[in-house]
Amino acid sequence: MRIIDAKTITDAVRQIFLDISCKLADDVATAMESAWQQEKSQRGKTILRQLLDNDRICRKTGDCVCQDTGMSILFVEVGQDVHIEGNFEEAVNQGVREAYTAGYLRKSIVEDPLYERKNTEDNTPAIIHTRLVQGDQIRIEALAKGFGSENMSAIRMMAPSAGEAGVLDFIVQTVKKAGANPCPPIVVGVGIGGDFESVAGLAKRATLRSVFSRSPDERYKQLEIKALQLINKTGIGPGGLGGTVTALAVNVEQAPTHIAGLPVAVNISCHAVRHGSVVI
Repeated sequence: MRIIDAKTITDAVRQIFLDISCKLADDVATAMESAWQQEKSQRGKTILRQLLDNDRICRKTGDCVCQDTGMSILFVEVGQDVHIEGNFEEAVNQGVREAYTAGYLRKSIVEDPLYERKNTEDNTPAIIHTRLVQGDQIRIEALAKGFGSENMSAIRMMAPSAGEAGVLDFIVQTVKKAGANPCPPIVVGVGIGGDFESVAGLAKRATLRSVFSRSPDERYKQLEIKALQLINKTGIGPGGLGGTVTALAVNVEQAPTHIAGLPVAVNISCHAVRHGSVVI
């Protein structure tokens, strides 16, 4: 049994949110450079260069890459041979609290979603998805999710007869409806399977994958490629001002589902797609 103090978790969460808020992930920065080279629209190339310059400046100054520093979302795998001394959820929330205070990150969480909408003033509570796995480590994947893109996400409970064509149409139509709102070029996470509750989680987790990754299942790999090609033919382009690069990647995650259903969720992330991971 390995003992991990709750403060170790707090420190790790604090650092990861400070890091991902002030620079693009390396894979995203590389993909953006490639997008700049591939973009055929001069206006689109200008937008991409401005986004890359913004990242370069923020890496030097420590400023945020975007004013919307997002909702704190964490996917945590806890080894079954780990004993945490202290309160796990409070440790995570304390890490978020310290990061958003120390980094002067915008605090965007309201206590009540419909009526009072009073700001919690420290960006907590975080949304924490926890799984118990084998081993004696804790793996944390963190996402600072802005709502310009989150609000453009969608879910549909399809009939199995919709097939691949129906899934592709839903993905593309969701992106078309989003237009410029999610600050393209975007990363599109797609969840297929599970149920109404879990399919959205699949889509959200898909956005955490590298933009250069592909599904290990050849069928879903081809689905990712087809969806990306169709999205980039929409002409939405960087910043929604027209062009040939609307998305950097489409990542698909799938899970078993009921014989009568074909749940599909599309989770859209802006070009920053602020994510990172740490193993304790």
